[in-house]
Amino acid sequence: MNDYQLIVIGAGPGGYSAALRAAQLGMKAAVVESREAGGTCLNRGCVPAKTLLHASDVYHSAVHSGDIGVHIQGARVDMGEIFAYKRHVSETLAAGVENLLKSARVPLFRGRGRITGPHTVQVTGADGTAASYTGDNILIATGSVPARPPIPGLELEGVMTSDELLQGTDHLYRSIVIIGGGVIGVEFATFYADLGCQVTIIEGLDRLLPTLDRELGQNLAMGMKRQGVQVFTNATVERVERAEDGLRVCFDARGKSGDVTGEAVLCAIGRRPYYEGLFAEDIKPETDGRSLRVDGRFQTSIPGVYAVGDVSSRYQLAHVAAAQGTACVEMLCGVENATDLDLVPSCIYCRPEIATVGLTEAEAKAAGIPVKVGKCVMGGNARTLLAEAGRSFMKLVANAETGELLGAHLMCLNSTDMISQLSGAIADRLTARQLLHTMRPHPTYEEALTDALHDLCGKLEKK
Repeated sequence: MNDYQLIVIGAGPGGYSAALRAAQLGMKAAVVESREAGGTCLNRGCVPAKTLLHASDVYHSAVHSGDIGVHIQGARVDMGEIFAYKRHVSETLAAGVENLLKSARVPLFRGRGRITGPHTVQVTGADGTAASYTGDNILIATGSVPARPPIPGLELEGVMTSDELLQGTDHLYRSIVIIGGGVIGVEFATFYADLGCQVTIIEGLDRLLPTLDRELGQNLAMGMKRQGVQVFTNATVERVERAEDGLRVCFDARGKSGDVTGEAVLCAIGRRPYYEGLFAEDIKPETDGRSLRVDGRFQTSIPGVYAVGDVSSRYQLAHVAAAQGTACVEMLCGVENATDLDLVPSCIYCRPEIATVGLTEAEAKAAGIPVKVGKCVMGGNARTLLAEAGRSFMKLVANAETGELLGAHLMCLNSTDMISQLSGAIADRLTARQLLHTMRPHPTYEEALTDALHDLCGKLEKK
């Protein structure tokens, strides 16, 4: 008889969610983690980054409040205190995860987990001592790490990934060059631009946030340029080199050479699945060249070994990992999972926020689906106007024949708190007309959704 019914390797959102759900369903579970509980999300990713963005937003509001009659003199930034605040938030949440596991009677084994045989995990502690545990099932939730492309000069001092940047600094950089205009890049660009740092973004594709609706990235670039951020798109970084006044990043943009210098450089081109050293030499799981390959039940090519989250998914998001971890355990226990795992909302905490779910207009057309698009530009929205939020809009995509909502793309304040109602509408296959049954209060940001729906319904009815 094995020691446990489930051994989870990794205590991030996918791992601890799976372990807690397993305990709820009566399984005897254990978790293995070599670092802090909470994984990348709570300690080196979304939560620390959003904590910094909260601090920079407070500062930005303070120094730009004169237009509304609030004059604050002497506002200053203390980077040491900001990063101490970030550490406090992460440590509080990580301790909360440990308490949840403890309350659920799920042991947390500290050390590096390694799958050494069928149903066997060896845990090696920081002092080198090792112990082995057996489990009916093993769930891998080891997440991802920042990717470093083979660009000459990325090894220079002052060139960082998000992991190193989030460790903190005792002063505000005069300037920073960010390689990559995806979610990580634009969020850190927002943070540093808020604090008065000169920011440059270099993105290899034709726009910022290239995986999202085209209009979102285009509008974000315009907004950032108004904040003083330099944005280069269709630009390939060729090398980073030492310069007299910092680090010079040399790039090619549409066949023309360019360079920009910064005190620091952030490499933010994405993350790669992490499973180095996880398997004994004679155990070789199938991969797709990058991620662990899993089937519809999250099982790898090794019977009894499962994987969820960044290590096996194209979606590198904490809520996806948590949902997959929960679904995997429920499948093991024969419980029906209710979450639509293919419908994934994405949130970007720039200014204004961006939230999106479902298909873009271009994706729907590429799939051969006839669509209509409704939109509300929020220049007349009272909350947007009084908050001086800048250009904001809501865009909705619906099936032209059935009226069912297929996608929603919001760029406005509080959009990240509104996207779930639209995710639910898509999951429940609601039509634009049905969504108009809901009365939305005034004055709120979400009343613009009613205007976007009226615009969409008008186009649908013109068939």
